[in-house]
Amino acid sequence: MPNHVHLLVTSQLPISRWLGPLKGFTAFQANRILGLRSKPFWQDESYDHLVRSDTEFDRIQAYIEDNPAKAGLAATREEFLWSSATRCTIPL
Repeated sequence: MPNHVHLLVTSQLPISRWLGPLKGFTAFQANRILGLRSKPFWQDESYDHLVRSDTEFDRIQAYIEDNPAKAGLAATREEFLWSSATRCTIPL
């Protein structure tokens, strides 16, 4: 998405241990690519939600994967390169 990110995470770590470092790293890299210095990249707030069931997880995953097609960035969810719907995995 050009103006926001959806991230569905299953983690054993508290959000405070990984969200700040993730936002810091991605902001640094995005500003480097864009040639910006000392400018905030992310908004201060983020929305988080505790997923309580497999059904809710599946619903949220479908919403996230459908979002680029609904926004007109791809014809189908599978055509959006950076979507989990493409079933492309990134090794960590």
